[in-house]
Formats: sequence, C-alpha cells, structure tokens
Amino acid sequence: MRYRLLSIIFILALLPARAQESGDTLLLSLPEAMARARTASVDAEVALNQLKSAYWGHRAYRAELLPELSFNASLPAYRKQYSAYQESDGSYSFVRNNYLQANGELSVTQNIWLTGGKISVNTSLDFYRQLSGTPFNRYMSIPLAVTLTQPIFGVNTVKWDRKIEPVKYEEAKARFLSDTEDVAAAAISYYFSLIMARENHKIALQNLENAERLYEVAKEKRQMGRISQNDLLQMELNVLNARTDLTDCESTLKSNMFQLRTFLGYGENVAIETIIPLDVPEVEIAYADALDKALANNQFAKQMLRRQLEADYEVAKAKGNRREITLFAQLGYTGTDHNFHSSYQGLKGNQVVEVGVSIPLVDWGRRKGQVKVAESNRRLVESQVRRETMNFNQNLFILVERYGNQLRQLQTARRADEIAAKRYATNVETYLIGKISTLDLNDSRVKKDEARREYVNELYAFWNYYYQIRSLTLWDYALGAPIDADFNAIVK
Repeated sequence: MRYRLLSIIFILALLPARAQESGDTLLLSLPEAMARARTASVDAEVALNQLKSAYWGHRAYRAELLPELSFNASLPAYRKQYSAYQESDGSYSFVRNNYLQANGELSVTQNIWLTGGKISVNTSLDFYRQLSGTPFNRYMSIPLAVTLTQPIFGVNTVKWDRKIEPVKYEEAKARFLSDTEDVAAAAISYYFSLIMARENHKIALQNLENAERLYEVAKEKRQMGRISQNDLLQMELNVLNARTDLTDCESTLKSNMFQLRTFLGYGENVAIETIIPLDVPEVEIAYADALDKALANNQFAKQMLRRQLEADYEVAKAKGNRREITLFAQLGYTGTDHNFHSSYQGLKGNQVVEVGVSIPLVDWGRRKGQVKVAESNRRLVESQVRRETMNFNQNLFILVERYGNQLRQLQTARRADEIAAKRYATNVETYLIGKISTLDLNDSRVKKDEARREYVNELYAFWNYYYQIRSLTLWDYALGAPIDADFNAIVK
C-alpha cells in the first residue's frame, strides 16, 4: 500500500511537467515568475558561475595562509655516461660514470604574514650507488633543517592579500545578490510586457466587437435616414482599423510570450497566463536610510575600497622594486655513511646563511618613474572613486524620489482607468439611443484605452523602481530584513 501511495505521489508530481510539454496553459503570478527567473534563467546561471569563480579564488587565497606539506623525490635516477673531470694541473679529462641515485624530501612550508617571508621545516635523504668498478652505497641524511627566506625591503604580498582578498570576496557576494535582484527586475520587465500585450489584445478584441456592433446599428440607422452616409463610412472604417489593430496585437502578444517563456526556461508549447499584481508593497523609503544601507551592503562600496587598496599595493610594490635584498638562512643537521642507519648517527651541524643584494646603480630613472606612475594612478583612482560616489548617491536619490511619487501616481492611474471604463460603457449606450455623435464615442474609446495602458505602465514603473532600490540597498523593505543567502550551500 505504501509503494502504491508513493507511485501516485510521483505521478502527480510529474503532471505539471507533462502539462507543459503538451501545451497546456500555465497560470503564472509575478512572484512565481521572479522565483523561477532566479533559478532557471541564463542570467541567474551567469551570476552563479561568477560567484563560484570568486568563491574558489577566495579558497585558493585562504590556502596560501595555511602550512603546505609537500613531498619531492627522484625514484630513481640512473646515469651511465662520460663526465668532464679537471686534473690537478688544470687539464680536463673524461671519466665514465655508472651509478644509480635516488633522493626524497618532505617539507612543511608556512608563509609569514607579518614579514612576507617563508619558513619551512625539511627532512631529506639522498642515496647513491656506484655500479662500475667496486660497487658501493652512500647515504646522506638531513633529519631536520629549518629554512628561512625573507625579503628585506620588498613588498609584503601576504599582508596586502590579507587586506584585498576578503574585500574582493565580499564584493563578489554582494554582486551576486544584486545580480539576482536584477534578474528579478528583468523578469518583471518581461512579465509586464506580456501583460501589456495581453491588455492591448483584450482592448483590440473589445474594440472590434464594439465596432462591429455599432456598424450594424449604424446600417439600420442609415436605412431609416437617422445618420449620414459619412457617419456610416466612418463606422465601417472603425471596423477595418479595429481588425488591423487586432492583428498587430496578436503578433505582439506571441512575441512577448516567446520572450518571457524563453527567459524563464519553459518549453515552446507552454502558454503563459499572467496575473496583474494589483497588491503592491506600500512602504516608505527615506533617502538617508537607503544610502546607509546601500553603502553597507552594495557591491559599489566594496568595489571602491578594493580599488583603493589595489592602487596602494601597486605603489608599495613599485617602491619595493627599487632595491632587492633577500636573506636566506638554513639551520639543521646532516650525516653521511655507507649504511642507511649509520647515516643518521654522528650528525653534524648544517648551516647556510646567504644575503642576496640587487641594487641598480644607474637605471636612468626607470624605477623612480615606475613609482611616479603608480602614485599618479592612485590619485586617478581616488578621483574616479569620488566622482563615481557622487553619481551613485545622486542616482539613488533620484530613484528614491521617483519611487516616493510612483505610489501616488499609481493610485491616480487606477482611478482614471475605472472612470474611463465607466465613461466609455455609458457613451456606448448613449450612442445607441442617438444622443452623442460618433466623434464623441471614438474619443471616449481612445481615452479608455489610454487610461488602461497608463495604469499598467504605472504599475510596472512601481515594481521596477522598487526592485531597483532592492538591488542597490540589498534590503527587503517588505520584510524589514537584509537580503542574504547561504553562499556555502549555493556554490556546492
């Protein structure tokens, strides 16, 4: 019985997909369209891949801060060849070598965050077996060696990475959230385009029906001599124009249906029925509050900070390249013997200290010029950041102001649509009893159509402004909470 129940549930779950494939009508609300766009659209896939790229780049950076365990080996190396050999008198001769060699090294390396150097702990073993003449074995062991490599005046790349990389990843996460909101805004645009096309199609159907009805009445009135031939021809012309408008509206409806269907990833046989979203979130948004949220959450602020840090890093790198001094030091123990175990006994100290210096004496100002270029680029970035910040604040202010006015305009447009529809219905009845002219009737029809289109346009403008503000502030004003996501779950 349980298996039968599971089979029934599985079949019911497949019904929507089969309905879509068979070409049935899909009733789709605006929230459902936005939800599907966030997961099924190509734009959403692009945003997700960008986030994954940034995530793995951040993971690679985090790995650079952790110790690295590595093993290097040559297992084995065989040589049978002639090699040059210098005699005590300075002359050279060639001797034949025939030997087998193997070596292995295990090391743990850690970047030093504070100084930008590297420290490693190594252990290694070299094996040498002479095959020609009297064969013999030779081992050299380094049980423990501590190696330090430290640039003295060079730029500390690790320190700058710790400043830049976290900001870069936060920028990528904010960009993903904004891109997701932009995907929803694109879905709103396609959705309302289909709504407008369907409203125009309904208007065209209604106008054709009314034009044909009025034309039939006009023909009867003409036979009774109550209207002129000119009015009759005008009514016939209205019928022809209505049929032309209906044909155009049908083509536009199919085109907009195809665009929304493709954007949401539905099959070509799916007919989408839209629902006009009459209920809108009536929330008040203040510019100062929106600006605070945008500067805290939006990718723009994080991008500005990253660009400034990168410009500072280029200046530090150019200054560090003017001279190079590197300290290399190795402390440890080593042993050698013909026997493997004996090579780890009687160990002796193994110390290497080396200071490498590279200071240009005459470079004709090349490195100084590189510093000046980096400093000029940094000032350029600072100027660009100030200009872009001003533009960002200005655009956000205009957007918030338009949103604040849009709700009042939407209410006005809704009332105008109701009045125009009632006026046209009244004028149709009035025309039938002969109390208004054809011109008055046509005028009321045009005003009715314009009012309906204006209402849909104002409704779209409201949703468009609302989601633009959401994209900039990354704040859900309807819930009063920030827009966030489980990024670790998303990228996996």
